Amino acid sequence: LAGTVPEEPRCTVERADASLTYSLFLQRFAFSRPVILGGVTDNSAFRALCTREKLLAAFGPFPVRLSTANTYSYRKVDVPFQEYVEHLLKPQDPARLGSDTLYFFGDNNFTEWGPLFQHYVPPPFRIPGTSPAYSFGIAGSGSGVPFHWHGPGFSEVIFGRKRWFLYPPDQTPHFHPNETTLAWLQHTYPTLPPAQRPLECTLRPGEVRPGLQGTPGFPARAVGPHWCPLQVLYFPDRWWHATLNLDTSVFISTFLG
Repeated sequence: LAGTVPEEPRCTVERADASLTYSLFLQRFAFSRPVILGGVTDNSAFRALCTREKLLAAFGPFPVRLSTANTYSYRKVDVPFQEYVEHLLKPQDPARLGSDTLYFFGDNNFTEWGPLFQHYVPPPFRIPGTSPAYSFGIAGSGSGVPFHWHGPGFSEVIFGRKRWFLYPPDQTPHFHPNETTLAWLQHTYPTLPPAQRPLECTLRPGEVRPGLQGTPGFPARAVGPHWCPLQVLYFPDRWWHATLNLDTSVFISTFLG
């Protein structure tokens, strides 16, 4: 379901295409700043397995662990996946606190969800000394997680659109940990001077269309407003970030720990 919250007027996160080498990734981005990587993976097969119908057929009875959509996410609630999709997967209520909003992201049972994750193609880059761990989720339009930080990782949207707000570690954003990202965007964001606004971008899924003309450095794909290169966002260690799902979204992160 498409949402009504707009994308940012201009993406301010640097972009790189599939010509980026591992050594340049380490040198320019891994320890210093976020980057949107275009065309580095093709997850069209994984995307085909993540439709509502296929996920419900494969995982409907299995329990999923929901977290509160606030900075600390202390409270956890287990519900059957089908119940979450059919009854809890709704647009964010603007008046509801993040601490009272349940969000499905992470805490995945890898025994049950492992057959799905085997089809995911992670980004090709790693941070030396780390190992990847997946965190998969589905959430309604207007939902998201307010500002927080953790270790480095990658994020990819499979369906829908996810808007990101990012600050470097030494620039703590002004926010309330129990306020939703939607409320922050509506009430705090407009009051920020331009110099105090975060880096911003909206991630969306792309779709590979072999045989069609593409942009140099990206796989060939259809041309039009609904098509774009496959995008993965990299965020470095301890960068503040908040997320906002503009549509009902399916998404996955690869945390490097």
